[in-house]
Amino acid sequence: MTSPAPPLSPSDHDPMPVALPQPDFELCCGNGCDPCIFDLHDLAMDAYRQALRAWRARHPEAAA
Repeated sequence: MTSPAPPLSPSDHDPMPVALPQPDFELCCGNGCDPCIFDLHDLAMDAYRQALRAWRARHPEAAA
């Protein structure tokens, strides 16, 4: 017989955003691509920071 699962918290349905790791420098070809992988990472980090701010507003109990 299994025990019942613990109740889910609101954050279980709304997980905290996770930042993408920075690309390795050797992945850049150095040819001035537009966009460069580092430009794309910067855009992803902007989106992450915006999502994290919104998540923290929805989860004030998780204040750092």
